Formats: sequence, C-alpha cells, structure tokens
Amino acid sequence: CCYADEPELAQSAGWLMAAELLAVGVDFSFAPVLDVDCGISAVIGNRSFSTDCDSATALASAFRKGMNLAGMAATGKHFPGHGAVAVDSHLALPIDERHLDSIRAKDLVPFKTLINEGLEAVMPAHVVYKNIDPNPAGFSRFWIQDILRKELGFKGVVFSDDLSMEGAAFAGDHADRAKAAQEAGCDMLLVCNNPTAAEYVLEALPITNNPKREQRLLTMRGKPNLSRDQLIASSKWQETSTLILELTARYA
Repeated sequence: CCYADEPELAQSAGWLMAAELLAVGVDFSFAPVLDVDCGISAVIGNRSFSTDCDSATALASAFRKGMNLAGMAATGKHFPGHGAVAVDSHLALPIDERHLDSIRAKDLVPFKTLINEGLEAVMPAHVVYKNIDPNPAGFSRFWIQDILRKELGFKGVVFSDDLSMEGAAFAGDHADRAKAAQEAGCDMLLVCNNPTAAEYVLEALPITNNPKREQRLLTMRGKPNLSRDQLIASSKWQETSTLILELTARYA
C-alpha cells in the first residue's frame, strides 16, 4: 500500500474522496475496504490497505477519519473478510474454508476496531464460509445478527452488497435475494446496474415502516462543508489533490 509508511496520507485521501463527492451532491461512498489481502483474491488485491491486519486497520481507520472530517459517513466492507478467496463474487459464489477462530484473529480485526471507533455502516460479503455457516455472509443471520450485531456490538447500517452479482444468485431471482438479505438483517438492499431488477424488487418487496432502520439510515446523510467551486478554490484541496496525483504517478 502506498500509504504504509505515511498513514496520514490515508486520512488525506479519505478527505479528498469524500469532499469531492459531497461537493457534487453525493452523500456517501461505500468505503473503506477493510479486507486484509491474503495474496489470493485478485478482485480485492490492491483495494486492500495491507496484507497485515494491524496495518490494514490503522490505514482504514485513518481513511475513515478523513471521510468524517469532510462530512461523510463510512461503510466498511466486505464483512467478515473477502481477502482469502480467489473467486470473484461478481462472477461466482466464493467458498472460504477457514474456521471462525482464524477469521476472528485476522479478518475481523479491522471491523472490530473501526466499529469501536464509531463506524457508521458495514457491507457483508457474498462469500460462503462453509465451516461456519451455509449461507453467504450477506444472507446469514449468524454473521449479521450473532457476530456483527451481538459479538462486535455494531449499531449502524447494514448494506447488502449488489444483489445483481453472481455471488447472490444462489438465493433465487432478485426478489428472493432481496427478501433473504432483508430477513438476515440488511437495512438497505442494493440492486446495481439493472433498473428492471430494481423495479421488480420494489414491487415484490414493499418498503415497511421501521423506525430503528430509518434512524440508522439518517446517519448516512452527508454534511458538505463546501460547494464545488469553494472546494476547488481552497488551498487544502489544491495541496491534497496534487499530493495524491503525485503518489498515483509514483506507484503506477
């Protein structure tokens, strides 16, 4: 990770990403990635902050702090960890054969730490941890209710991962997937890049009144500090964007 020796750069990158999105009316981004890279998953790969769980935790924490400084809530993904499977969950359903103790000792460390720091949202993985629970984490009451909510004490929003991904197809059609994710404990159901499927889910699964869920979702509302023109004119944006561009060129 290009931030490994200078973790303050992770905070700067988080601030820059969030400030730019907020300035054009986007409330939040599904970031940061909390997966620990195990050298196996190409789809995670350099999206992870590190192969070391402590470094990944420190850098993700700094990135979230930068987002928060800009006025944006953060979403940690992909719970409980997508870094140890080779299969891309966009294309198929990955199977992770590790046991819970192994995942607790490594993959859950970033989630546990950031939850204790006030992480606002979590996105579960479309991964089956076969020696722990038969369902992918995003469709599993064990992972969402027992581990995330009870063991880790998470009080924030749970977003499903994209229900159009092949990793979600085991649950049936899009309406069946949405129902299963909702029953497992997801607050918000994502159907991406497929407007027809999104309309089908809305028709098949009407929105119900849930005050606790609504209160959680309100925490994701952005708090922009600057308009786009004000942001671009600010010395902080000019200095930070130049710094990130230089880093990108150095590590390209």
